[in-house]
Amino acid sequence: MQTDIRVQHDDFDVGTILTSLRQSSLDTGAIASFVGLVRDHNSGADITQLSLEHYPGMTEKALHQIVADAGQRWSLGHCVVIHRIGTLSPGDQIVLVVTTSSHRADAFSACEYVMDKLKTEAPFWKKEVTADGARWVDSRSSDHDAAKRWET
Repeated sequence: MQTDIRVQHDDFDVGTILTSLRQSSLDTGAIASFVGLVRDHNSGADITQLSLEHYPGMTEKALHQIVADAGQRWSLGHCVVIHRIGTLSPGDQIVLVVTTSSHRADAFSACEYVMDKLKTEAPFWKKEVTADGARWVDSRSSDHDAAKRWET
């Protein structure tokens, strides 16, 4: 499995990445992708900005482990994970997960797995800016519940 894992300030071009993956192997029968965006509201408040921080070195290590685990569970050709950090606005892209496989079931499952695990195991912190000031975003029980379904 080939991997591309990045934590970066810059935005990414989903179309360019998907085209590159599509052209990289004739064995690819499926590409599954997820793009996470900054919402303009959360917990009843309007969001004007989102700040994302991470633990350099540890974050990349966690992402590599999550992707390696996915590669052990499913037959994958490629796995791409790009997560942005810094200050973002509503509508901005935050995260991209792309998996390729010969068959759709592996691509879908692996993509969902990587995203579920990323939300609960990678050290990222979010701070929302609202009209009432800034607030740190707590982890959600629904994210932990989603990740638990992958336990064996």
